[in-house]
Amino acid sequence: MASSGSAYLLLDVAGTPCALPRAAVSEILPLPDLHNPPATGGWLAGFLNLGGAPIPVIDLAPLLGLRPAATEPGLYAHLVLTRDDAVAYLVDRAADLVIVPDSAIRPAKEVGTLNGCVAAELVIGDRLVHALAPDGLLTAQERARVAALTRAAAERLAALPPSA
Repeated sequence: MASSGSAYLLLDVAGTPCALPRAAVSEILPLPDLHNPPATGGWLAGFLNLGGAPIPVIDLAPLLGLRPAATEPGLYAHLVLTRDDAVAYLVDRAADLVIVPDSAIRPAKEVGTLNGCVAAELVIGDRLVHALAPDGLLTAQERARVAALTRAAAERLAALPPSA
């Protein structure tokens, strides 16, 4: 009988090994040019135009306090699009998709939870990887502000004449 486990996408976030549950991810994209309206900054890196809809791009490194904002993305940077297309996370690299046995998943300790965003610790080989809680990455107030900025970006796009 096969042992049970959970699928995770392994990420490099400013040199810190992190993971997102595979169920929260819809797509991994190479880093395209982003639309950066004046209201973006800090951990809001800009907007991805996905089929005419603006998707907010959140740079996980400054959000988690691992690196200052406005750092240029590296050559291997990726966007991780969430399952509901609500946001895309900018990471230094999307490394691998792995199945982690249930016995290698431990609840996160309060200390070192990257601002409370870590749901569990994954033991993968000799490494400890922070499993991020997608629902806990943004506060309700942050989600509301990002949603308002996304609506404004959509209105700006809609006001433009269609491309020929």
